[in-house]
Amino acid sequence: MSATSPSRLDEDIRGLDALETPRLEEPSLARRAWSMTWPMLTAFGLFVVVWQLVVWSGWKPKFVLPPPADVFAHLGEMFSTPRFWNAVTNTIGRAAIGFAVAILIGTALGLVVSQSRVMRRAIGSGLSGLQSMPSIAWFPLAILLFGLTETAILFVVVLGAAPSIANGLIGGVDTTPPILLRAGKVLGAKGWSSWRHVVLPAAMPGYVAGIKQGWAFAWRSLMAGELLVIIAAQPSLGVFLHQARELADAEEVVATMIVIFVIGVVVDLVIFSNLERRLRRNRGLLTTT
Repeated sequence: MSATSPSRLDEDIRGLDALETPRLEEPSLARRAWSMTWPMLTAFGLFVVVWQLVVWSGWKPKFVLPPPADVFAHLGEMFSTPRFWNAVTNTIGRAAIGFAVAILIGTALGLVVSQSRVMRRAIGSGLSGLQSMPSIAWFPLAILLFGLTETAILFVVVLGAAPSIANGLIGGVDTTPPILLRAGKVLGAKGWSSWRHVVLPAAMPGYVAGIKQGWAFAWRSLMAGELLVIIAAQPSLGVFLHQARELADAEEVVATMIVIFVIGVVVDLVIFSNLERRLRRNRGLLTTT
């Protein structure tokens, strides 16, 4: 085999250099916040305009579909009441506890199934089946088992979120490039060391995607649970929706829905968007502002 000529080697090196995209400086916090918020504010403004146009069209009477101004005024009144903030605190607390339990269970299941062919054949498809089940279908069983209690809500939240987290980790482990495993062995990574330094970092994108999807399932399951399992002694956003529906208070229904939507957006921006951004930056994939 002939040796590589200097000119050919220079061409190869230049080709490799061309694959590297220059890393730009990290923008300031204010600039990042503005770049993330102005598209959402624009979209929200367009939504409000369309909403107002639909109201003006007379498609539904105002007591069924209230105009934006009335809803935002009612939202301001809700913000001034301690009961509303108590409800928000209770709902977010339930979401945090249920989601944390789901992460623990989903991660454990994902680790076991990804490393055991027997477990994969036994429950691998079952996890996908659980993930596809509507969360509301679990509530009749949850109420029979636990009654109208916090445990019933937690039970459904965990069942809604854990399969997505497990499948995300399994998918991330399954798509780990074999060359990384071989390189790890060459460098002395074996057993738990290989898992810690090779497999888990390589599986992190799939795992994070599973956690993000798990949060979406947990939040939806919680809202369904608070509508079905009414615990009057503990106000929540679900109780607000239920009572507003019973009283035909359309302004409070829409205002509460806006609060639920905003909480979901804030969680995504504050937690998951930053987590994904950090993950991309650590992998050299974040090259633009």
